[in-house]
Amino acid sequence: MGMIRRLVAAGLCGAALAAVLAAPAQAGSADGVRAGWRLKDSGTDARFRGLAAVSRRTAWVAGTKGTVLRTRDGGRSWRNVSPPGAEGLEFRDIEAFGVRRAVVLAIGEGEASRVFVTDDGGTTWSEAFRNPDPRAFYDCLTFFDARHGIALSDPVDGKYRILGTGDGGRTWRVLPSEGMPDAQPGEAAFAASGQCLVSAGRRDAWFATGGAATARVFHTADRGRTWSVADAPLPAGDPARGVFALAFRDTRHGLAVGGDYRPDQPSPRAAAVTADGGAAWTPATQPPPAYRSGVAWLPYSHRAALAVGPTGTDVTADGGRSWRALDPGSYDSVDCAPDGGCWASGEKGRIARLEPTR
Repeated sequence: MGMIRRLVAAGLCGAALAAVLAAPAQAGSADGVRAGWRLKDSGTDARFRGLAAVSRRTAWVAGTKGTVLRTRDGGRSWRNVSPPGAEGLEFRDIEAFGVRRAVVLAIGEGEASRVFVTDDGGTTWSEAFRNPDPRAFYDCLTFFDARHGIALSDPVDGKYRILGTGDGGRTWRVLPSEGMPDAQPGEAAFAASGQCLVSAGRRDAWFATGGAATARVFHTADRGRTWSVADAPLPAGDPARGVFALAFRDTRHGLAVGGDYRPDQPSPRAAAVTADGGAAWTPATQPPPAYRSGVAWLPYSHRAALAVGPTGTDVTADGGRSWRALDPGSYDSVDCAPDGGCWASGEKGRIARLEPTR
């Protein structure tokens, strides 16, 4: 394991952390190196459910009271780049394309659901979309590339509603609903971590649901024009239960986490995996011990991933089949950048970066 020390010394922490986290649980460390969350002082008490990891140095978070923060120095300092006049909005998702460009989603019924775009690092923002339909409630958004993206609303007239953009989020339009399967009674998506809608590749996306008799995952292979749907073996049958977050490392291999978000209720089947693009889901043999709201694959590894929730962080080293505890801290969302920089965010201004420790 001398390789890990050399990687850490060289600053290539993404590969090093993936190797450390993939080590057997009983080893606990590799060559004296451990990995864990290191809290960064955000200077606010906002709850950050929206998170976008750009790199080990750059990340954006979005949360309550219309708050958007950005760091360019690995979390040592955070710049408040919140859109002016957004104090009454609830930001739940943010997608970033570097240090200057980001798209942020505010959730809520009717006009509370909005999309803002910045091209200058948050110095100025433009309102790109304001929901005109009081029946719609937008939960999450995702991008296939720098220009093409979609956003998800809870069902309207019995079908989930999809917005599409082809200009980087500057304009949006409602996509036709003919290719969308019917929603179940009481079914909805959860705006818990910005990961109820995710994408992989240039055309594939998935969204997760709960609140109904069966938890489900929907899949599109044509940027939201048509969808298929599959049952997921996570807790269901109650408005508080379902799949809360998804992560796909390619168009076939995915993870689903969730459970029952109520702290006094158990979540015995809080994770599942797919190897066929979401057509079928298999429950984890050793799932996280409680509800989890966010999940992310680690770069440099086809088997290592992280899941977070209010009661802690878990790690898998076998592609999601079994999970073990990593950290007891409370987080809502987790995201990893291509260079291996992994970030987590949550309540009371909590933001952390995954770092090697000794």
